[in-house]
Amino acid sequence: MRDLEYVAAVTATGGGRTVWLGGVAVPNRRLLLRWLRRQALRLADGHGRDLPPASPWLRARDVRPVTFHGSDAPEGLRAWAGDDRSQDEALRALECGLPALLTVADPAVGLRVTLAGWPVGAEGRA
Repeated sequence: MRDLEYVAAVTATGGGRTVWLGGVAVPNRRLLLRWLRRQALRLADGHGRDLPPASPWLRARDVRPVTFHGSDAPEGLRAWAGDDRSQDEALRALECGLPALLTVADPAVGLRVTLAGWPVGAEGRA
């Protein structure tokens, strides 16, 4: 069986608008999850700080930063990225052909940030 291709997207929604922050296409679900975790930590840690340099693997681009007004969203992103159980659940969902989703909210300004990954071409899967 060949590996499926996977894609990821990170969006921010607020005030009735959705803004694309970035995305990537990768050859397997582990790389997809690695990219999503990196973006979650970059978004959480980037508020008010200098971001680390771009990821060298796969020449994958990092998402644009978001300014959070409270700590709820950054804490939610860090918690998801550091939780082995959440990562295992995301891998299982992707393996079954389902999306892996995380949405965090910044209630101070009504901002929602969604990290999503899903398989492409699942029809050829056995």
